[in-house]
Amino acid sequence: MRYTPAPDRYSRMTYRRCGNSGLKLPAISLGLWHNFGHDTPHATKRAICQTAFDHGITHFDLANNYGPPPGSAEEAFGDILKTDFAGYRDELIISSKAGYEMWDGPYGEWGSRKYLIASCDQSLKRMGLDYVDIFYSHRFDPETPLEETMGALDHIVRSGRALYAGISSYNAERTKQAVAILKDLGTPCVIHQPSYNMLNRWVERDGLKETLADLGVGSIAFTPLAQGLLTKKYLNGTPEDSRAAQGKSLNPGTITPEALAKITALNAIAERRGQTLAQMAIAWVLRGGGITTALIGASKPAQVTDCCGAIGNLEFTEAELAEIDSHAQDEAINLWARSAELAE
Repeated sequence: MRYTPAPDRYSRMTYRRCGNSGLKLPAISLGLWHNFGHDTPHATKRAICQTAFDHGITHFDLANNYGPPPGSAEEAFGDILKTDFAGYRDELIISSKAGYEMWDGPYGEWGSRKYLIASCDQSLKRMGLDYVDIFYSHRFDPETPLEETMGALDHIVRSGRALYAGISSYNAERTKQAVAILKDLGTPCVIHQPSYNMLNRWVERDGLKETLADLGVGSIAFTPLAQGLLTKKYLNGTPEDSRAAQGKSLNPGTITPEALAKITALNAIAERRGQTLAQMAIAWVLRGGGITTALIGASKPAQVTDCCGAIGNLEFTEAELAEIDSHAQDEAINLWARSAELAE
């Protein structure tokens, strides 16, 4: 049966301006980091994307290495673009990235001009696109001049491969430098993608949130649900289909009795607010407008629907924020340490 999007989809979602640009993004975006490789039935991928679009999610975020195997998420999404989303390309924001290892040899990762441009071309081919809306430097490369990496993003935009340039997981100081270089080149940095959630608050300590506001750069927070920890999923044990059980980016050792006690307390706050824990976690990331959009992942359509319910209550009282702070302390749960940039 041919897919027809929900006619009221745009009334279901809130859209926010991305920094000082003309681009608007949905308050919730869908990431294809997990569950879009060969380990997931294609019918499930289609159902997740259809549900997202039906709820007004117009932004679909990918990277060259998403899978498994690397590249397969883009191939799957390319198929969905040809079938379910045929005729809707101009209603979608599609992003991709390059920075982590993608192929063997010295040119298959990090931030060289050689790698970024070649990777962008490969991503476009896998998805069957003439351009992506946003292309990111996925991580800071300490061994490549920042001018070269940003120059590659500038070329990618000027050549029509992407409409906007972005960076991911750069700290505040590197962000200032990158934004300044792109501004001088005439291709502004429109968006930054950091990890951020109640249990991983490095962007607050680093000053990145304030830096982005000062620079007029938008933001999209990935892992707003802390890889599923900020849901009810682990409160009664570790499900067999969870990321922790399957070894997908969440270390089972993270799920300690202390962590579960904090999550249980946060869940109680969410219930008093009339929200699921996932909904409150997303609302917290979006609070006060400091983050443009929260980037969720999903293994089933029902999770997308649950997350989109956060839109109904994005406001917090000072008392609620203080209570959340008493339980949400990322020093106890370090969820994102693989980026060399954050380890500086």
